[in-house]
Amino acid sequence: MQMSYAIRCAFYQLLLAALMLVAMLQLLYLSLLSGLHGQEEQDQYFEFFPPSPRSVDQVKAQLRTALASGGVLDASGDYRVYRGLLKTTMDPNDVILATHASVDNLLHLSGLLERWEGPLSVSVFAATKEEAQLATVLAYALSSHCPDMRARVAMHLVCPSRYEAAVPDPREPGEFALLRSCQEVFDKLARVAQPGINYALGTNVSYPNNLLRNLAREGANYALVIDVDMVPSEGLWRGLREMLDQSNQWGGTALVVPAFEIRRARRMPMNKNELVQLYQVGEVRPFYYGLCTPCQAPTNYSRWVNLPEESLLRPSYVVPWQDPWEPFYVAGGKVPTFDERFRQYGFNRISQACELHMAGFDFEVLNEGFLVHKGFKEALKFHPQKEAENQHNKILYRQFKQELKTKYPNSPRRC
Repeated sequence: MQMSYAIRCAFYQLLLAALMLVAMLQLLYLSLLSGLHGQEEQDQYFEFFPPSPRSVDQVKAQLRTALASGGVLDASGDYRVYRGLLKTTMDPNDVILATHASVDNLLHLSGLLERWEGPLSVSVFAATKEEAQLATVLAYALSSHCPDMRARVAMHLVCPSRYEAAVPDPREPGEFALLRSCQEVFDKLARVAQPGINYALGTNVSYPNNLLRNLAREGANYALVIDVDMVPSEGLWRGLREMLDQSNQWGGTALVVPAFEIRRARRMPMNKNELVQLYQVGEVRPFYYGLCTPCQAPTNYSRWVNLPEESLLRPSYVVPWQDPWEPFYVAGGKVPTFDERFRQYGFNRISQACELHMAGFDFEVLNEGFLVHKGFKEALKFHPQKEAENQHNKILYRQFKQELKTKYPNSPRRC
């Protein structure tokens, strides 16, 4: 009897252990299944909502590392370059908005971030030691309080080679250390800055516009290089991405974005319909209309304005390049760099467009997207030193065109 009871106990214990084993296996199976399902859901989530940008501490560490490097001298030895004060991760097929500014003109970054939804790269020029310090403090403050800056903006700094930018001490920024929001940073900048023409620096230092342009577009496949006081039409980045993603036929093509200027910058047009209405009443006109009409005339503004309205961004007509056209454009592949011998004012963008033409690129004007410069550009008056630099660039441009004949001996094109 005792033996029978012992056998029954052992049997029930064995059965209980087997049931527990089955339950554990089922739980393990469900856990693995849930994990796979969760990963699928996570993948779908990140497809629509990318991971959060880097933390403030990570961005500040990058800023300190870039400044601690001491920078590198440019090819001329006249300027010190600090790459990557702020960095942004970018899809290789993305379109980057590349721009440049003196420290005072960084005010325009706020408007660019509102209109351009993709990555943005800005090269900042500090003409004095004090401006170099202000630029580093601003980078520190913007990275602390502006999530968009951390997520989408790359920032580089250039200053005369005799200066070195310093790592900002949190105790040094003064009133900037008291700011608590992105808007407060830009409001404070508006109070301390004296925005004006980038090359009118009030110093004996030449504004290195082409060095700054090259630095801003460095490493990008597709880039739209603009002046910092211009604003793109709403949705331009998204339209360009969709167009470029659908086809790989754009190699060797410069996609021209028509540029305009507006009399009053209080309300910038968002779409082509709004722009055309302002154009028809004289509040908007072609870029450089009062300064250098031939520099933009080949865009053929009357034709562009009268194109039928379309929902998708696409090239609408081809324009043969002619001197002195200097269009704003998006292009990928082996795009020639800007010649950094051109500084200050005159022939700096024309020279690059000329080489683009010689290198075999074709120019096609986009149907819907556009750029608007804040304010009408009027005839410029230089003091004697700046006028001498402009004449120097004019002579350099003639030399540059001769050099292109040697650089592209088999090209049937000429500038």
